[in-house]
Parts: sequence; C-alpha cells; structure tokens
Amino acid sequence: MKQSTLSKWLKAIILGAGICGLIVYFLVVPMIGKQIIAIEKGGYQHCYYPWLFFIWATGIPCFAALVYAWKIARNIGEDRSFSMENAKYLQRISMLAAADAAFFFVGNVVLLFMNMNHPGIVLFSTLIVFAGVIVSVAAAALSHLVEKAAELQLQSDLTI
Repeated sequence: MKQSTLSKWLKAIILGAGICGLIVYFLVVPMIGKQIIAIEKGGYQHCYYPWLFFIWATGIPCFAALVYAWKIARNIGEDRSFSMENAKYLQRISMLAAADAAFFFVGNVVLLFMNMNHPGIVLFSTLIVFAGVIVSVAAAALSHLVEKAAELQLQSDLTI
C-alpha cells in the first residue's frame, strides 16, 4: 500500500472516530443520562448536568488527540513516517490519554464524595481508566520506536 493511500485511510478513520465521538458525547450520553434519571426516580435529578459537563470535559483531550493523529497521517502521506515530529505527536497523545484517564478517575471520586455517584460506577470507571492508561502506554511506546527509527533513518541518510 502506498503511503498516500495509507494516509487517506488513516484520515478517513480519524474523521470517522471524530464523528462517532461527537455522536456519543452529544447524543448518546445525554439520552442515557436522562433515561437513568427517569428509571431511578430518586433524588438524582440534580446530578444530571454536573455529570454531563464532566463527561463532556473528558472529550476535550480525546478530540485533541485526534488532531495530533491527523497530523501524523498527514506526515505519513508526505513520506515523513519516521520523523521526530511524529514522535513528538505520539508523545503528546500519550500525555493527553494519561491526563484524561487521571481526570476521569479523580472526577469520579470527587462526584462520589459529593454524593453524586455510586461506588459501583466508580469501580466500573476503573475499567475505562485502565483503557486510557493502555492507550497512553501504547502511544508512548510508539513514540519511542518512531524516535529511534527517525535517528536510524537520519544516520542512514548521512552515510551515503
């Protein structure tokens, strides 16, 4: 597969992920939140907007990571797959994923202490936090590998 074709496929996937993210954050999450409050019929109506804004805030680093992924796809299309720039973008994606996972965990605990969360939700949220840590570690590992490959490519280019 040519690099330009790969770049186009990656951009299409990134665009699709962004659209799916918008649908989940702005359609699915509010709808599910309203259904949960309707089922509970308890005193949880006051929790809807704090939770909604909290969930929306967790989306900001996700969409920022998509911007960096788009830049990486663009560099791949321009035959700069193994570059220090891509290593830097992957490192930023790693930091965004780690920060988002930490924010999500701390936010869940804070909402628990404010009596706006259930301990079962906090336990379940650790799975989501773990997924964020996995993405962070994978992006950091890829950043390291791309950086090493960029160094090797630079040495190879200078050897000619």
